[in-house]
Amino acid sequence: MTADSGTRILVGLCATVLVAAALQAGQSIFAPIAFALFVIGLVWPLQRAVQARIPAGIALIGTILVACAVVSVMVLSIAWAFGRVAQWVIANAGQFQALYTAKVAWLEARGVQGAGLLAEQFDSRWLVRVAQGVLAQLQGVISFVVVTAVFVILGLLEVRQVASQLECMTDKPAARRVLAGLAASASKLRVYMMVRSLASVLTGLLVWAFARYMGLDLAAEWGVIAFVLNYIPFIGPLVATLFPTAVGLLQFGSWQAVVTIFAVLQVIQFLIGSYLEPRLTGNYLAVSPFMVLVAVFLGAFLWGIPGAFIGVPVLIATLTLCEQFEGGRWAARLLSGRPATPG
Repeated sequence: MTADSGTRILVGLCATVLVAAALQAGQSIFAPIAFALFVIGLVWPLQRAVQARIPAGIALIGTILVACAVVSVMVLSIAWAFGRVAQWVIANAGQFQALYTAKVAWLEARGVQGAGLLAEQFDSRWLVRVAQGVLAQLQGVISFVVVTAVFVILGLLEVRQVASQLECMTDKPAARRVLAGLAASASKLRVYMMVRSLASVLTGLLVWAFARYMGLDLAAEWGVIAFVLNYIPFIGPLVATLFPTAVGLLQFGSWQAVVTIFAVLQVIQFLIGSYLEPRLTGNYLAVSPFMVLVAVFLGAFLWGIPGAFIGVPVLIATLTLCEQFEGGRWAARLLSGRPATPG
């Protein structure tokens, strides 16, 4: 490695750290913008198809209303399900404390050292604080959606103008490649969301049906939570499995029921996430599973829950744009997760 290449790598790493710090510091601005671009990429074909038959202004209003209706249903579902679970936790915090104390006493009776120390570390008030924090986060989600909706409206007004400007830059080949990359990214994101939505609906229905069959409290809420969290790879399905399992432990009080709930929910998540979704998308959305996990964790680190949701779409769009440029195709191939092909 030459000194010049080493300097470029060092500068690139420093620039990456600074960009990440800026994105995190400007979360209140950058996160709604990223979500707005994502939504615009999903709904623009609808607006374009509608405005071919009716005036552009009416088409824009209709597209905005449809987008706002879908987002509102999602947000209200999230608020209702998590709010109900948080209220349930607050109401049953004393039972959690009693159950924990009983299990610790059971361990001590069998000579497990340090069980008493574990009992002192658990306080049901901690669960109440967590539940209250969840309720506070839900209020932040509503304000986040309002800001995002404003960016979506303004963005939809300018999509056609931006595309026309990029097409007119005949002396800038990179502009046409960016336009092609954006169009391809939007197409991939629509496929991603259609497949993910189908899988999420199926997951939610199966979780609800199983929870109701088991007699688990909050069955409908667990179905909604499984539906929503399935949009966040890896982390979402895990959380959607652990929460009902914890409630099952308190409700049934037997390890057999807990193991059954956990195992069945894991099987549902595995079959849909690891079997159904890859067969629906094929190689069209091939992305390295390692990079998917990195994107989810990095997004969560930068922007919290909204970042975890948007992490994978941003990764897909980035790799698609890299494919349009000779210097970035190697990165797109490397991170695609596809097997190497000769030539």
